[in-house]
This record gives sequence, C-alpha cells and structure tokens, in this order.
Amino acid sequence: MTNIIYLDYHSTTPVDPRVAEKVMYYMTTAFGNANSVDHIYGDEAAKAVKQARQQIAELINASVKEIIFTSGATESINLAIQGHINQQNTPATIIVSPVEHKAVLDTCKVLAKKGLAEIIWLNVNQQAQINLEHLEKVCSGGASLLCVMAANNEVGTIYPVQKIGAIASSYHIPFLCDASQAVGKILLNFQDWGITYLAISGHKLYAPKGVGALVVRKGHYLEPLIYGGGHEQGFRSGTLNVPGIAGLGEACRLRQLEMEADENAIALLRNQLQNWLQAQIPDLLVNGDLNNRLSGNLHISIPDIPNSAMIARVRHQLAISTGAACSSGVVAASHVLQAMNLSENIIEGALRIGIGKFTTKAEIEKASSLLISAVNEIHQLF
Repeated sequence: MTNIIYLDYHSTTPVDPRVAEKVMYYMTTAFGNANSVDHIYGDEAAKAVKQARQQIAELINASVKEIIFTSGATESINLAIQGHINQQNTPATIIVSPVEHKAVLDTCKVLAKKGLAEIIWLNVNQQAQINLEHLEKVCSGGASLLCVMAANNEVGTIYPVQKIGAIASSYHIPFLCDASQAVGKILLNFQDWGITYLAISGHKLYAPKGVGALVVRKGHYLEPLIYGGGHEQGFRSGTLNVPGIAGLGEACRLRQLEMEADENAIALLRNQLQNWLQAQIPDLLVNGDLNNRLSGNLHISIPDIPNSAMIARVRHQLAISTGAACSSGVVAASHVLQAMNLSENIIEGALRIGIGKFTTKAEIEKASSLLISAVNEIHQLF
C-alpha cells in the first residue's frame, strides 16, 4: 500500500495520527459509556463528548446544543430531510440542486415516490454552479426545504452558501447544507449564514469513518429515524460512539488551527499537477468552477480516452477515481457531469483527483509522470 500514491481524498482521508491517538485512548483506556452516570468511566466519556461538541461548534460557529452526533453525513442528511418532511401533514415541496450527493438525491426521490414530496430542480451551468436568480424565483413560490451543498464532491465547485442562505431566509425556507466536503477546508459560518441543517462527515477531514454530525438550528425539531433511549436530545437514539466522536472533535480542532496553511499548500500542489498535465496532454480539460473550487480538487477529462482505460493503467501505482465512491461499485455515468450538460466524450474521459494534507511534492511529480505515460501508451495502442 505504501508504494501506491493516494490521490482520492474526496472519497476518504487518512486519519491524522494525532486523531488516531485520541481515538485509541477512548477505545482502550477511557472506554466508558457516555450515558453511564454512576462511575468515573462514564464521566470521562461524557467529558470527551462535551469537548468534541465544543470543538465542532467553534470550527463552524454554532452552539454546542445544536450538534447532534450521527454515523456520518449520509445519516445526517437522511435525518434532516426525512425528519423535517415527516412532520408535515401535506406533501412537501423540496428545492434541490441536481449535482447534490446521492444521499440527498436518493432520499428526496424516495419521498417523492411515496407521494410525500414534490421536487423542484435548480438550474446548474457547465461549472456546476447554481443560478441564483432562478433560485430566488423558485424560493419566492415557497417551499418546505432547500437542499444545496457547500462544495461538490466530484468537481470541487464551492457554492456561495452565505448568499444561498440569505435567499432561503428571506422566504422563510429551511436550508439543508451538505458540508461534508467543505468542513475543515473552507470557512463556514452556521450561525450567521442562514443554514438550518448542516451535515458533517468525519472521514472527509482526517477523522475516522463511521462518525459525523448534524447541526440543527435552535428552534427546529426533527422526527427521529432511530428510537430507543432518547439520546442526542431525542433526535438520534443509540449509545454514542465516544472514540469516533472524540476523534471528530480533535480533527475539527486541528483543522481550525491548520486549515488555512494546509489548504494553501494543497492548492499549490494541485496547480503544479494541473500545469504539468496540461503542458503534456494538449486536449486535457479541467472541469468545474476554476475560480471557486476546493484546493485539493483536480477534475479532468481526456476526451478521446475512456477513464476506465486510464484507471486500468495506473491503479497499481496511483489511487484516483472516475467519480464519487457512493454507488456500491456500480459503473455509471456521473449524474453531476450529466447535470452540467457536458458532452458524452468528456464524461467518459473524466477522472477525479483529490489532494490532501499528507500529499507530497514528490508524489505529485510521480503522479504526473504516471498519468502522462498512461495517456501516451493508450494513444499508441489506438
């Protein structure tokens, strides 16, 4: 594994060793149940959970009472959408960006199939940005919920969350923001940006898999998906994953301290790789909004080379992907690129490269060489 260069940080990040140390401590030493109130093991676990809430709240400017721990962003999104809509007696109207993660799209589609909701789709351009004028027009007609992510998990496009939240607030529409790709990478302000529900996933910001959070604005209630014990203010029952929660909190603390420097360094590496590839692969295209994208995102297309051929060439030396890792290994055209109305050959030649805080310049140089060699070899075959 150590010989394979990992450039799939949008799929998952390695756990920061400092976070792993914290997780191990709460797995093996302070392993108590946070709801055990009769002894010090429970006290220690509860203290860790309280500290993690504070660390998450400080990173995104939220109240500790607004943090609800979950198993990850998919659960958080399901709790927000289903928990919000299930309270209503009449079919709901949900405004949705078509380039959202499948966790949002599939949940909304299931509700629509059951007759519980009607979906209004937003317009997106070829950079995956939504049309704010269209958003305002749609919102002016009223809706039960608006779903727009903070940053796209495929092409890296960053959305103007503050402007979107202001529009939603002006029409009194609750706003769900999937921030799983954005937390710890860009500035987010839950309190002041008109966000009602915000989803976080630990394994996107150097914490473990299987832990996340849903931030719920004060005054809003959600119908639970999981019952039994009334944990997390009754929103989400179940024994708390204390090691994971402690790890998520520590990861958020570290991101607050190191985010700016890390993201600047990551952007430099991304730009170097992009420049090297463009210099040697003349027909290479860079997808997404190049002026508003995640520092670690490089989404490219080589129009005359199927991405499957590229992956087959480099997979034993380089870990990159053809798109989101959310479809159980099913090979299908990216719904994001289709919504962007890109041509079929651009979609078929698309590759997602994700760079993170542990990526080195030497790895970027090697990755560039591997990708350029693979393109040349495939061209020779044809």
